[in-house]
Amino acid sequence: MTAELVRGQNHPLSRSRVEIRVSAGTPVLALASVGDDAGRLPGPEAVAHPGARALAWLEVPDAVSDRHRFTVDLDAVGPAVHRVGLVLVLPPGGPVRFGAVPASYVAVAEPEGAEIAGCTLDGLDSETAVVALELYRRQGAWKVRAVGQGYADGLGALLSDAGLPGPDAVALAARVMAAAAPAVSAPAPATAAEAATPAPTAPAPIAPAPAEAAPTGAVPTVPQGLRVPQDAPPAAPAPQAPAPYAGTPGSASGDGPPTISYAHPRRRPTSAEPPEPAPQRAQAPGPGEPPRPVAGDAAGWSMEERLYNQVWGMFEDLARTVAAYRSAVEFADARMDRELGEALSDPRHRLGGSGDAARDAARGRRDELVDRARAVLDRDLAQLVAETEVVEPALPAPYARWDNPVWHDGRAAALPEENPLALRLGDLHLPERPDLRIPMLMRLPLERGIWIDNGRTGSEAAMAMDTDRLRRAAMDMAVAHAVRLLAVHPGDRFSVHVIDAAGAGAASLAPLVRSGVLAGPPAAGAGGVTRTLAALTRRVDLVQMALRAGAPEDLPPDVDTAGQLLIVHDFPHGFDDRAVTQLRYLADEGPAVGVHLLMVADRDEASAYGPLLDPLWRSLMRLSPVPDNHLADPWVGHHWTFEPDLPPRGSQVLDRALDRIAAGRRGSRP
Repeated sequence: MTAELVRGQNHPLSRSRVEIRVSAGTPVLALASVGDDAGRLPGPEAVAHPGARALAWLEVPDAVSDRHRFTVDLDAVGPAVHRVGLVLVLPPGGPVRFGAVPASYVAVAEPEGAEIAGCTLDGLDSETAVVALELYRRQGAWKVRAVGQGYADGLGALLSDAGLPGPDAVALAARVMAAAAPAVSAPAPATAAEAATPAPTAPAPIAPAPAEAAPTGAVPTVPQGLRVPQDAPPAAPAPQAPAPYAGTPGSASGDGPPTISYAHPRRRPTSAEPPEPAPQRAQAPGPGEPPRPVAGDAAGWSMEERLYNQVWGMFEDLARTVAAYRSAVEFADARMDRELGEALSDPRHRLGGSGDAARDAARGRRDELVDRARAVLDRDLAQLVAETEVVEPALPAPYARWDNPVWHDGRAAALPEENPLALRLGDLHLPERPDLRIPMLMRLPLERGIWIDNGRTGSEAAMAMDTDRLRRAAMDMAVAHAVRLLAVHPGDRFSVHVIDAAGAGAASLAPLVRSGVLAGPPAAGAGGVTRTLAALTRRVDLVQMALRAGAPEDLPPDVDTAGQLLIVHDFPHGFDDRAVTQLRYLADEGPAVGVHLLMVADRDEASAYGPLLDPLWRSLMRLSPVPDNHLADPWVGHHWTFEPDLPPRGSQVLDRALDRIAAGRRGSRP
């Protein structure tokens, strides 16, 4: 049976040699794009088209037509290739948009045999170039994913978003379209079988994402938060699921739910050293079995980076498979409602039992489609659960939960030699499988501040908590993040400052104060607020001037060049207008020169400042100290539940980590 896919849904490929078939509603140009594990094109040679068909393992059609066939030998695909995309483009002289022609149908099939999976590209409008589907490598096996996302600005915009530099993308698109212009052919005659068999239809596509979805005609991108380090290339395009990943939620709006941005930052190698070898599978899966997960089974120049990218992939897979399931259910419900309405409006069904039979049939078709979608969802979720079971124990300290043995068995005893790639803030999950937790990693260095909301109006979960307990939980969460940052940075390369004007956070801050790892005692009162903000503002100004002058070595000797984290508790207590202005300045200008902000505050308490503080709140990524589904996903419309990562109750893990930090710093000083 052919698997009918909706946008975002995937299906495993059991054959290594497959055929991609296109039945378009108008003559189109069919291309193939070859991408790395981030979906990016390494260069113009990674696009196979009628004028450049030189890929030994991929046979590309050589003309414009309404029917195409590609032959792909997946066993011959090189290890650097992780994605093969099918691109359909309207040629010159034809229709001006896909929305004006019948929906195209694309399928992956056995060579000269039965179809394996297919999808209908409906829901298009102004697009002139469309990524129809992609074959992608996941844990050593190949899958097909229905994409159905396009660009109103044509092939050049698609290629540019896939990673080609703007001039190269425009030039390649021009060559392709110029070669296609004289080659437009009439629709190919249908075979007898094709004429007798209408193209299958698929459930309606996923509804457009709210709020911060990509602009019309563009492929949406996915979580942020783990943002781009200075040595990272531009974000990969998606049809990638949104990633909290950093997998992390990306942007937080002061007026709405924070959203996950899926721009996936990739680190470039910083030396000529070869990458670490990829892990080998101990045993191949048996016939019909899914690939057996392996920790670190992703691209990267180090195990840390491979694990980071693997968690990204897990997040994207969860987002996609749940989106496909929800879309299928919505389609099934809409079709049932339509059929029930037609049955009620038909006079023949008003008497006797024919009306009941028609309604029962409509409900049966709905249940059948939902059951099929649920079976696919359960299959994908089971594979992700198996992957988390091997990935979670292998995570390094920056990514690991506080109850992971890495924090207890001595592996984190020594301070690291290099800065970490990302930091775990908590876990993300969806209601379809609440026990399937994906680590929420935030890219380092922090390119945006964090706001831990200790107000009871921030979420339904917070409203159910006692005010004092909620405020203590928020401050405990901030301290845990600070300890983790200190523990995973080398020696004295990271400093933590605290503003606690009213002293209300003393209980939570006690471990930091007692261990002596803070840059100074917590600042109290208006005077302490003024001194701390003035010192950090001066540091930002001096470093900016030194960098602009190209002389960072000429900084005054009293300027601490280590990364800085400022924790502000119970803002705006102790702040006057000047202090508020300085805080906004640090939030805006500080991250670029190594000064980062973590606020523990209730926005309602700052309402006296009115709209003056709106830009500040919008610039921060809001997190809740209690589990809450406040992170919005603009790509597929999910609301992810964020669960903070806190040390187990009664655990001494923070104290032991602080003891190691203090001892390591004493040993590193001359």
